[in-house]
Amino acid sequence: MASTFAGIELGKRSLMAHSQSINTAGHNISNADTEGYSRQRVQLRAFDPLDRPDLTRAETPGQIGQGVSIERVARLRDEFLDARIVAQSNMESFWGTREKYYSMIEKVFNEPEDVSVRSNMDMFWQAWQELSVYPDSKAARQAVVTRGESLVNSIHQENTALEGIRTILNGDIEATVKQVNDYARQIAEVNIEIERSRAMGDNPNDLLDRRDLLVEKLSGLINVTQDRRDTDEFMLHTGGHILVQGGVARRFEVVPRVDDRGYSRIRWADTQNEAAFEGGTLGALVELRDVDLRRELQNLNTMTVNFMDLVNNVHRAGVGANNVTGLDFFVEQPAVVDALGAYDRNGDGEADSTYVFRLTGTYGFTPQDQSGLEGVITLNGRDGNVEVPYYPTDTITAIIERINNSDAEVKAYLDKNNQLVLKAAAAADPANPDFVIRHVEDSGLFLRSAGLLRGSGPDGAYDFNRPDAVTVLSGQEAPAAGGAALPRAAYAVAPVLDPAGYVEINPAIKRDVLSVAAAFPGPDGRGETGDGRAALEIASIRNSPVMIGRMRTFDDYFAETVTATGLLAEQAENQLLSQRAIMDDLRSLRDSISGVNIDEELADIIKFQHGYNASAKYITVVDELLDTVINRLGV
Repeated sequence: MASTFAGIELGKRSLMAHSQSINTAGHNISNADTEGYSRQRVQLRAFDPLDRPDLTRAETPGQIGQGVSIERVARLRDEFLDARIVAQSNMESFWGTREKYYSMIEKVFNEPEDVSVRSNMDMFWQAWQELSVYPDSKAARQAVVTRGESLVNSIHQENTALEGIRTILNGDIEATVKQVNDYARQIAEVNIEIERSRAMGDNPNDLLDRRDLLVEKLSGLINVTQDRRDTDEFMLHTGGHILVQGGVARRFEVVPRVDDRGYSRIRWADTQNEAAFEGGTLGALVELRDVDLRRELQNLNTMTVNFMDLVNNVHRAGVGANNVTGLDFFVEQPAVVDALGAYDRNGDGEADSTYVFRLTGTYGFTPQDQSGLEGVITLNGRDGNVEVPYYPTDTITAIIERINNSDAEVKAYLDKNNQLVLKAAAAADPANPDFVIRHVEDSGLFLRSAGLLRGSGPDGAYDFNRPDAVTVLSGQEAPAAGGAALPRAAYAVAPVLDPAGYVEINPAIKRDVLSVAAAFPGPDGRGETGDGRAALEIASIRNSPVMIGRMRTFDDYFAETVTATGLLAEQAENQLLSQRAIMDDLRSLRDSISGVNIDEELADIIKFQHGYNASAKYITVVDELLDTVINRLGV
């Protein structure tokens, strides 16, 4: 027959099971507000029964039950849902970061406020228009200088504000990299503790919750994916590279980037390879600093350098009321000081490059005339040189449009004399200098007929990787004996640093406003009374097609820049709202599975308490039965 005391053991197991269930429910209630906590449940099963294969089995059908046992304390978690939350949370933080910073960028432009760069430039053009009407007025010249100073100050402020945001981004990148390293280290440490606990046969629920919380926080900073191999070793990947493997965590480090003002670049500490991130806060910060803010600064610098060049080009040819001519209205320091554009790019003390911003041909074209020529123009582009073909039936305008629609970082237009102008745009690659023409070549005769290059093919090509590159331009070298001198192609040297940060009114003009040129010199080299042609020509630059990067006029530049910034801010806001809606649904679903409901836990405690009381009563009954058998039987 079965053991006399089996009932006591059965009741003890029931007491232990209900006691553990009550303690687990209490643990859930205690952690109801703990971040990342998953509610736990005691999983019970019937204890292994006793078989009775002896002669008494016929008198006791079936198996003899031995009560209940605690199989394990399980946490209620949906791993597939967790994996989706980890995969999605990096996009939520990505767009959240972009939305926050674009709200700052929008405020920099101050559009359409009266203190914006655009409003100050409009007032500057109006001052020149007034000077063209009253060319002999000193007050009108003072207005030009004063409004020019206001414009310069607003450009400086916008440049400083954008650079300030970029500096903040760089600091946030460095701080975020430290957070990523810290989370990766903590996850690796928790992995070790989890493996130790599992090796002892335990179920480390609280440690698993802690790891899941750390992974979710890490996924908000960078794009990560989880992986569990056959050995149950926990792994994290980012960008196709292992970040955490079991108890080993790899690190990132930030080092100054020598080619871009010392801003930090991120690399793997062990391999020294460049690290790239496609999402998360860190991915957004890097993209904002290296793409968005760099583009905004390049746009501002593009506008400024073209604006300076166009105004100076007319002003140098004009003459002031004091008969001073040849003055630039705007100056910038530092700039290339060599007249031929020679520049020491590698810093070894010797000029090794030519920094030229603009090339102007000497022969005028009729825009709608056919070229009558065939060949290929080769210009520097974002990913190497770009080839632009032209054919005999192409008009001059068609060739220029083909250049501007290509990926070349050189733009073309016809100036007021219908002479071909090539201008450098901002460089896509940070390793290349902005606003520097790097390569111009023509297999045919088009650029030669424009009065830009002296020869065709590679031998006659302009390339900035030599300090005397301008010698290949038309008329820049003395003719051979007996030969006729070619008309000289004009060029303008390039700025060294951001034009928007260093542009100023010429001090000579500020000292004497009569130096402001309103007229063009007459036969005697002096300006005639009432001549306002130079001032009118400067005022007309506002609406002239001058190719500010890909934009044709200054008004195009402002309209496109402000619109593009507003649209990107709107995109970030809409994407953030969309991602938040997705994440709210996913988190709500997770909370319905893993979250602690205090009312539910209290109801469970009451249920487990009744079970505990019933088990205790059962033991009391068994005790009374045993007392009867042991102490009173036969009395």
